[in-house]
Amino acid sequence: MISGRICPFSGSFVGLLLMGLLVSGELEAQQFLESSAGRLPVFNEYSSQVAIADVDGDGDLDLCFANGRGFFSASLQERVRLLINDGNAFFVDESAARLGNLIGYGRDVEFGDVDGDGDLDLAVANDFLTPQKLLINDGTGFFTDESAARIPQFAMSSSHCAFGDIDDDGDLDLWYTRGGASRFGSGQAQLWINDGAGFFINGTAQLLPQQLVSEPMDCIFGDLDGDLDLDMIEGHRAGNSKLYINNGGFFVDATAGNFPPDSNTYSYDLGDLDGDGDLDVFGANSGVGSREAVFQNDGNASFTNVTSTVLPNSSNPNIDDNDSKFLDYDNDGDMDVTICAIGGPERMLRNNGSGFLTLVGGVISSISDSSLDVEMGDLDGDGDLDMVTAQGESGAFRNRLYLNQGPADTRGPNIAQWEELDDVDVGAGPRRVRAAIRDNMSSDHGAFYQSVLLQWSSGGPFESVSMAWSGHELYRGIIPDPGTTATIEYRISATDLAGNTTTTVARSYFIGAPPSLFQRCDINEDGERNIADAVAGLVYLFGNGAAPGCLDTLDCNDDGSNDISDVISLLDYLFQAGNRPPEPFNCGSDPTDDAVSCETTQENCL
Repeated sequence: MISGRICPFSGSFVGLLLMGLLVSGELEAQQFLESSAGRLPVFNEYSSQVAIADVDGDGDLDLCFANGRGFFSASLQERVRLLINDGNAFFVDESAARLGNLIGYGRDVEFGDVDGDGDLDLAVANDFLTPQKLLINDGTGFFTDESAARIPQFAMSSSHCAFGDIDDDGDLDLWYTRGGASRFGSGQAQLWINDGAGFFINGTAQLLPQQLVSEPMDCIFGDLDGDLDLDMIEGHRAGNSKLYINNGGFFVDATAGNFPPDSNTYSYDLGDLDGDGDLDVFGANSGVGSREAVFQNDGNASFTNVTSTVLPNSSNPNIDDNDSKFLDYDNDGDMDVTICAIGGPERMLRNNGSGFLTLVGGVISSISDSSLDVEMGDLDGDGDLDMVTAQGESGAFRNRLYLNQGPADTRGPNIAQWEELDDVDVGAGPRRVRAAIRDNMSSDHGAFYQSVLLQWSSGGPFESVSMAWSGHELYRGIIPDPGTTATIEYRISATDLAGNTTTTVARSYFIGAPPSLFQRCDINEDGERNIADAVAGLVYLFGNGAAPGCLDTLDCNDDGSNDISDVISLLDYLFQAGNRPPEPFNCGSDPTDDAVSCETTQENCL
């Protein structure tokens, strides 16, 4: 039994489980082959998390492990490991050269471009009342620890952090879970806001509900209500986990009535399990005992516990598990789930296309170890998803690499939702376009892409700009302002790592001249209504006088013509208590579509 954890089954359970799978016919050919030897350096360090990212910009995916010993109490600080890929899934430890002396009680590592220079910077979540870390990438994968200057510095215990643009200003903000003396205590979640240059201020008091939560293990951003901003789920080992909905950069606790009770959660993962377009939730250890839980989204961030319906106990054993990931391992277009276990080998759940999950054996090399995290990515460049696990708590702490022997990905990304822009006036400025883009896997960072492009045209060839990652599956791009009237067509094109491309049909918006503003019956444009306006109108109508700059000002009765009746209407209002002139009485545009126009805005309305 592992200290502090529930491991309800001995090793004999694994054999019984495999026998049951043989009888039921749910054994498949081995697809994820354990391939660590000679490829993944051995350090026997307590790894809580692994992150996959192209840190050096060479087009392949590198690995980073968060290390540090101790479960309930601090034991030994260890080095964050950065392993550089040669492109064929052979990894070299370059931690000291690229990260410096980055040693601590690491629980999580996450990558994001905090300073907008196009490369991936590194955030580290540390446990046991120690400062958190932010390292800046020089563009070639060499990092400098700039924590003291860039992020709030105080002792806290964190199990997880997440990057996301929570306020839609184009830069990545930072969320940290916070416990007490360790991650198992109680604390206030932290939200740190980026100034655009990668320097963060603490926005917790202003932007988050002020509440202590117990034993926060995980945090994951995702657009849960379909409004193209980032909401948040925090997974808690004690007490109910939390659902926070983003309302213009301010987070509201929407847990009550919207997020089912859970228990002993170690991680949550987000993916469209049932193919209805929204993000569902898969929780490791979140169900009864140490079983998994599945929460179905109604599209508006209200979740229902459907575990007993879509993941029966026959496929949901009571095993101590720590993490999961959505992936399409069989390339059939739906999201399957892999689970990393402390109480046995890693497992695969196959989706039937409607969200019903069945445990299948033989897909992953059967190795019983103490897995705390699992991540997916094409590490050897052959077009399919490989798997990495991080080992801690017990055993030899041997992190593992599983290379995929299955079919290459042949399906293009799914551009699940993207912004439809309204018509605007000339001078409205650049236009922001956000999109939710999915592929054949999930992670805190979403999937991996060769490119995500926003393309636009004002009549000529389409121009392109890269869309910036905003958190989880969201991307953000800007269409420049042409500065003149135009019809702008725009579309999104995404290419995944396997080279599959999806391009949306084009949408369009019109940039038109803004309506002229005027004041009805202010014919001489002096900002007042008096007898001088009536005289100016008569001189124009019958004395060959100059036309008003805005003919709508003379249309005092708003009948769509300029004649003597307009002057009579004005005189009646001024001297006989007649009806007030129609809108716009004060400065505004003409609400009536008629033959009389206003070509220029009156000077007094500027």
